[in-house]
Amino acid sequence: MAAQDPTIDLPAPTAWPVVVAFGVTLVFAGLVTNAAVSMLGLVSAATGAVGWFREVFSHEAHVAVRVVDAPPPAFTRRRHVARVAIAHGLARASLPLEIYPVSAGVRGGLAGSVAMAAVAMLYGVVSGTSIWYPINLLAAGFFPNAMHITTSELAVFHLRAFLTAIAIHAITSLLVGLLYGAMLPALARRPILLGGLIAPVFWSGLLHGILNIVNPLLQRRIDWVWFLASQIAFGVVAGFVVSQHERVRTWQAVPLAIRMGVESPGLIAANDDEEHP
Repeated sequence: MAAQDPTIDLPAPTAWPVVVAFGVTLVFAGLVTNAAVSMLGLVSAATGAVGWFREVFSHEAHVAVRVVDAPPPAFTRRRHVARVAIAHGLARASLPLEIYPVSAGVRGGLAGSVAMAAVAMLYGVVSGTSIWYPINLLAAGFFPNAMHITTSELAVFHLRAFLTAIAIHAITSLLVGLLYGAMLPALARRPILLGGLIAPVFWSGLLHGILNIVNPLLQRRIDWVWFLASQIAFGVVAGFVVSQHERVRTWQAVPLAIRMGVESPGLIAANDDEEHP
């Protein structure tokens, strides 16, 4: 490198590898969604590969970077370490500082399950089938001969299907209720917006995309307008019930030794009313 030209050649930056990676991702995503997604991925991957190779062959692309002198090392004449005053409380915290107790999620999930079941049975009445239709449909995917079941068979009461649907509905509702208890503090001012609209719409869209693979019977027979209505009913009721509970503070401000139950005198201040000998 000449003194009058203080530069150095480095490999030129390129975004083509990102394009190739995105295309490959779309190719595999199309295997479980739609062939058009895979075709778009092939085009993207091929375009990125051509662009990437053109920057490597037959001559690698370079960019000239100006060389600057290294800054002088920092030094100080102080003989003591300077201390930075930290405000009282947490200097750094993981949000949220407060969460809902587990009992709030359990109660919210149970309340939401009742609301969702009411909307589902209302659909059975309005559609002219029966209140047992959505119950049997929920349990149908767990039986070997479910693919050949008829609408008239779904419209009558079956004890085994009823017990199966109750178990699935209760377990799923409890799990989602616990999830709501963890999610809603992130949107404390508008919990119903997150729990009653955003989460149900997102969940319904995701389920609509993968249900044809997981359970084709449900995909063909579900009325998605009523399905979304039942999910929103669950989200509104569960979010309201959870948000009515008093939140509890997390233990992030407590030293690790205290959280582990180790007796460590000096880590926390003594109470003012504590008697000293």
